[in-house]
Amino acid sequence: MNSSQLRKKYLEFFKQRKHRIIPAAALIPVNDPTTLFTSSGMQPLVPFLMGEKHPLGQRLVNSQTCFRAEDIDEVGDNRHTTFFEMLGNWSLGDYFKREQLPWIWEFFTKVVKLPKNKLAVSISAGGLGIKKDTGSESIWLKLGVPKDRIFAYPIEEENWWSRAGSPEKMPPGEIGGQDSEIFYEFTQIKHDSKFGKECHPNCDCGRFLEIGNSVFMEYQKDKQGQFKKLPQQNVDFGGGLERILAAKDNCPDIFQTDLFKPIIKAVEKVSGQEYQGNEKAMRITTDHLKAACFMVQAGVRPSNKLQGYVLRRLLRRAMVKMHRLRGGLKSSLDLRPILKAVMEIYQDIYFKNPVELEKETAQIVAEEMKKFSRTLEQGLKEIKKTKPEEINAQLAFNLFQTYGFPFEITQEIVAEKGLKLESDKFNQLLAKHQQLSRQTSQGIFKGGLANHSAKTVKLHTATHLLHAALRQVLGRQVRQVGSNITEKRLRFDFTHPRALTEREIKQVEALVNQKIKANLPIKQETMTFQEAKKKGALAFFGQKYPQKVKVYKIGQSKKKAFSFEVCAGPHLSFTGGLGKFRIEKETSCGAGKRRIYGVLK
Repeated sequence: MNSSQLRKKYLEFFKQRKHRIIPAAALIPVNDPTTLFTSSGMQPLVPFLMGEKHPLGQRLVNSQTCFRAEDIDEVGDNRHTTFFEMLGNWSLGDYFKREQLPWIWEFFTKVVKLPKNKLAVSISAGGLGIKKDTGSESIWLKLGVPKDRIFAYPIEEENWWSRAGSPEKMPPGEIGGQDSEIFYEFTQIKHDSKFGKECHPNCDCGRFLEIGNSVFMEYQKDKQGQFKKLPQQNVDFGGGLERILAAKDNCPDIFQTDLFKPIIKAVEKVSGQEYQGNEKAMRITTDHLKAACFMVQAGVRPSNKLQGYVLRRLLRRAMVKMHRLRGGLKSSLDLRPILKAVMEIYQDIYFKNPVELEKETAQIVAEEMKKFSRTLEQGLKEIKKTKPEEINAQLAFNLFQTYGFPFEITQEIVAEKGLKLESDKFNQLLAKHQQLSRQTSQGIFKGGLANHSAKTVKLHTATHLLHAALRQVLGRQVRQVGSNITEKRLRFDFTHPRALTEREIKQVEALVNQKIKANLPIKQETMTFQEAKKKGALAFFGQKYPQKVKVYKIGQSKKKAFSFEVCAGPHLSFTGGLGKFRIEKETSCGAGKRRIYGVLK
């Protein structure tokens, strides 16, 4: 039985039991700002689980594409993925435990034909004022499940399901309920004692795999933190298609099923490596690129916000894994064979125009790869040359701030060296940086800096030289009216009635580089704004300043200073550290205003 047959048999099984097949919901939730992705089949059905009437009735079934960003760090083992298909059936105030448990047992043992002796079940032991689920226990015993294959766990730990997780994490108004799970045991896997003395269904050693979960959705959390009964008793079943298929094949590695194996083969071909010995890297690459294809189809594009950030993180993590599998950044990376393998698996099921989607996805991946390749190369070099004792959260933050190198990737790379980075410390550094950035944005000095990285500080210092050079070449009427500085370039806006000639651009550029070569000192003083103006310091056009300001002087003394400006900083101490300045572009930015883009090499 392959994946397509299994999906079809499940839907048909419940259709025969008077369930209506409903279409899969969009991967990006519609009119639901509380979550980025559809992470379960029940997510779009919450209003109906709470009592609203569904237009197709009380019995529903479908196969839902899902994405769970919180599982990203778990990917790499034999069973976790971020993207998966959830087979689901629901009773909206109709049948309950007495029908659901015998039906799902029949499906697993008679349709999928899983050996009964390899199945185990779990139930809720109760807790937080909710009694043990003896009803489910009694049904399992009647179905012939041996008592020693029925495991009870407290709801604070297991056998409770809500979108928010365990009961204490649920916000007021959230619905949830006790559940009963079914596990398949891969007897060929020997229990690893590091996960505990005894193996059991919720052990993490990989011997047991959860293949189905019947949630009895009948509670809602109130404002006092208590659980009250919903107007109706519901069943919400979810079973991972990939996991059920692995159980059917008696293969503990879901990445060896037909939903992944063709993609793994493509990864092997592109990387030039075999799956055996490289399982973790190839599993991550396979999962992430599959998820990326579905996101692109859903309209997501790489960005630094919301779903776009998740897509960017998936793509960049997959790129890192592929480069490392290939032995480093030796040549260009073509991921199209991997994307094609994804399209071929789902072309008759979810991808209506696989050829066009493949081209679109390949283009997006190529663009993202181009943006990330230099960042990746620089980040890996920095990590490689850093002593083990100096690899810490500060290094990760510097890489993030200077190169845009994601913390998660730094964390993962150093973990391969047996080192650990604490996310709490990194987050503290990031929060402090964001606070400083907000004070720029609030107009205290309006330096226009993206951040305070070493590269940005150099470019900021260079704007002072550029401002002074423009005034010397074009005339004293030139005044700064805006700036924007990133780690890659400076943008400087100034008053001037016409475009600069090629000769003027060369003169300005040469004068800036002359002052850099002279290695002029940069001095800072604090004085009142009135005093600074009296001494001739230039200030940002139209800017409101506080009573006391910082004044930066580039040169030996006030009379001989090349540049003398009010500014919040930060700057270098000497101009010699800037490198070589080049004007990339000069253009208009409004009536009587010009704009220069410059870089340091």
